[in-house]
Amino acid sequence: MNLQRLRRERGLSQEQLAHLSGSPRAYLSGAEAGRRNATLETVEALARALDVDPAELIKKPDP
Repeated sequence: MNLQRLRRERGLSQEQLAHLSGSPRAYLSGAEAGRRNATLETVEALARALDVDPAELIKKPDP
């Protein structure tokens, strides 16, 4: 949920974030839907692409 929220806040499509992070778009779709678990390496790459601390991606989502 954090991944999708942060991506949308930055106005990025899944395709754009996939390009920036080096992750496949299908993987991002699965991660946003909760069907995929990210490795630490992937979390770091996504955090860099979104310009956030990696903890922002793995913390419990705000209500």
